[in-house]
Amino acid sequence: MDFSMDDPSHLLQAANDFAHYPGVQSDDSARDFLTHFPLQLIINALQTQYDVPGLENTLVACLERLFKTKFGASLIPQNMAFVQVGLQADSQAVRSLACKTVICLLENLDNDYKVAARLITDFNIYPLLLDCLVNGNEQVAAVATDAIKKLASFPEGLEIIFPSAKGGGDTDLGIIVSQCSSLGRVRVMALVVKLFSVSKSAASTIYRLDLLKLLEAEIRNANDTLVTLSVLELLYELAEIEHGTEFLSTSSLLQLLSSVISNNSAESILRSRAVMITGRLLSKENIYSFIDEPSVKTVILSIDGRLQSLEASDRDECETALEALGHIGTCIQGATLLLSGSSPAARHVIDAAFDRHGPQGHGRQLAAIHALGNISGETRYGNNIILTAEAEENLRRLIYEAASRSTKLTPSGLFLSVLQQDSEIRLAGYRMISGLVARPWCLMEICSKQEIINIVTDPSTETTKIGMEARYNCCKAIHKSLSQSSRVSADPSLAGITAKLQEAVGMGPYLVRKNVEAQPIVMTAERF
Repeated sequence: MDFSMDDPSHLLQAANDFAHYPGVQSDDSARDFLTHFPLQLIINALQTQYDVPGLENTLVACLERLFKTKFGASLIPQNMAFVQVGLQADSQAVRSLACKTVICLLENLDNDYKVAARLITDFNIYPLLLDCLVNGNEQVAAVATDAIKKLASFPEGLEIIFPSAKGGGDTDLGIIVSQCSSLGRVRVMALVVKLFSVSKSAASTIYRLDLLKLLEAEIRNANDTLVTLSVLELLYELAEIEHGTEFLSTSSLLQLLSSVISNNSAESILRSRAVMITGRLLSKENIYSFIDEPSVKTVILSIDGRLQSLEASDRDECETALEALGHIGTCIQGATLLLSGSSPAARHVIDAAFDRHGPQGHGRQLAAIHALGNISGETRYGNNIILTAEAEENLRRLIYEAASRSTKLTPSGLFLSVLQQDSEIRLAGYRMISGLVARPWCLMEICSKQEIINIVTDPSTETTKIGMEARYNCCKAIHKSLSQSSRVSADPSLAGITAKLQEAVGMGPYLVRKNVEAQPIVMTAERF
C-alpha cells in the first residue's frame, strides 16, 4: 500500500479533532480513526512532511492520545522501528513522543515483561533513552526519565539498566557522568535517585554499584554552586525515600553533610540546605538502627558550631539550623542527643525561643519555639515523651537559666510572655507547652500563673481554626498532666485549676456562646 499523501489537509484536520477531543478516547474511536488514516500513513507524514505548518505538533498530539488507548498501544510492538527512529529525531517534540510511546508500551503488555524486555533490547531502546535524558531539552529529559523508571519497575527491565555482567559499556551511568556536561551530570544523578525510589531491589543494586558515590563526588568537588545545590536537593529526595535510610546512613553521606555544614568558605545556601537535609535524615527513627552514635553526634556538633559562629545578620541560616534541630528532636533518640553533654546543642533552641529581638528576630524565635515543642515531645506519644535523666535535667536547667537571664525571672513568666505575643508565636507556644507540661516541674510552673490558665481555657482567645485547636490541645495536655499528678490531691489550691481545665476540655476547641443576645420579635399583626 502506498502511504504517501500529496494533500495532508484531511489528515491534519482529522488528527487535530482526535487530539483535542474533550472526552476520553476509546478503543473504538482509535480503531475508527486508524481505519481512515492508517498508522503507517501518519508515521510517514510525520517523517516526510514536517515542513507543513502545524502538522508535526498536531500529529504528535494525535499519536500521544492514540497510543494511550489499549488498541493503540497494541500496535506499538509492530512499530518499534518508528520508536527507535523517533528517539533519535532532531525534533524535540518527536523525541518526547517516542519516549512517551515507550511508557505506553511498558504499561500495556499485560505484565508480559519478557516480551517488553526483548523489544527494548532488540531495538536498542535503552541507550537511546539515555541519550534523550542527557541531550534532550527539559521536557524530553523528564519523559525519558519516566520511561527508564518504568523500565526499572520489573526485574527484566532492571537487568537491562544494570546488567549483571560487569561493565555496562555505553550505558554505564558512572561513565556517562564522567563524560557529559554539568547539566547532563545532574540529570543522570537525578535518574539514579528516581531509580533508587522504585524498589528496595533497585536501591540495593544502586548501592552495590557505588552509584551513590556519584552524588558524594559532586558535592566534594563543589566547583559549581548551582550543580552542588541541585545534588543537595537530590540528596534531600533520597532522605525522603522510605527504604532509603539504611543505604544512605551506611554510606559516608552523613559525614559529607557535616563537612559542608562546617565549611565556612561555602556559600550560605549550600550550608543551609545541608543542615536541613541532615535534620530530615536524623528525624527518622529507623536511622538510629543503622548508624553509630558518634556519627550522629559529629553532625549535630557541626550544626552546633555553625550556630555559634553565625552573626545576627545571618537570619535565614540561623532559622534553618534551628528548624533542623527541631526535626532531629522529633524522635526520642535525636532529642536525647540534643540534650546530652555539658553543653547541649539544644541550648541554642532554648535561648532563641525566649529571646525577643523585635520584628527582625521574629522568624528566629518562631523556629526555636516550634523546635522546642518537638524536642520536648509534643509530636511524640505515650512513653516516648520523657527522655533520659541527663537529658531531662539539662532541659530543666537550660530553661531555668534562660529565665534567670531575662526580666521574667521564672519559666512561667517566659511561657506567659510567649502566649502574649502575635498569633504565630502563640500557636507555637501552645505546642511547646503541650510537650513540656509532661514534666512535673513545668506543670507546677504553668499552674503558678493564673494568666496562662486563663489563656488556654478561654475559647475566645483564638479566632482561627488552627489556633483554636492548638489552644485546646494545650489545654488538654495540661489537664492530663494535672490529672496524673500525685500533687493534685495533696494541694487544695490546684483543685480550682483542675475544675477550670476540666470545664474547658468539655467545651471543645471552638467558641460556644453562653449568653445569647435578645432578639426583637416581629409579630404577624405588625407586618400589615
